[in-house]
Amino acid sequence: MFRAHVPGSGNVPGSGVFRGCSGLGDVPGSGVVPGCSGLFGGGYCPSKYGVEAFSDSLRLEMRNFGVKVCVIEPGYFKTMITNVENLEKNFYASWEKLPAEIKASYGEGYLKDFVATLKLLQKGYNTDLSLVTNCMEHALTSLHPRSRYSAGWDAKLLYLPLSYLPSALSDALFSLFYPKPAGQA
Repeated sequence: MFRAHVPGSGNVPGSGVFRGCSGLGDVPGSGVVPGCSGLFGGGYCPSKYGVEAFSDSLRLEMRNFGVKVCVIEPGYFKTMITNVENLEKNFYASWEKLPAEIKASYGEGYLKDFVATLKLLQKGYNTDLSLVTNCMEHALTSLHPRSRYSAGWDAKLLYLPLSYLPSALSDALFSLFYPKPAGQA
């Protein structure tokens, strides 16, 4: 996932970033606020942190060339990527491939509880993708685009404020909703 998101973010068609940056322009990058909060593990969070860090460094490097780099951080939106039925199939397929030792450490209940949590979260998914495309439009057409855009109520009122909390506090809050593994470390 990291290889798909981070290097790929610099190869956006039409961005001109890796083709010389011959003129003024804007490059919108897209991270996801829940991804940058550490809420979901695996390759998802590191890839989103990578896109954000890449965009931040690119913004500084490209400034003198007249290129403005913006990060668009949407919350959860109803898309094929967030489709719980697809995620559930993938999780169970991955579960079947795990060694027995790892399955025993987590326990079958962990996977079921995790999928149940996703189904609960799905009820709050935003369906209005124009909130994201409006941010993109503003980033591309504004004379003075923002460095960061948050799209969706959850990005603005939940994930962004949580990102400013001390790690110990945000970890404690997230752990209230995270399933507990069967084994102890």
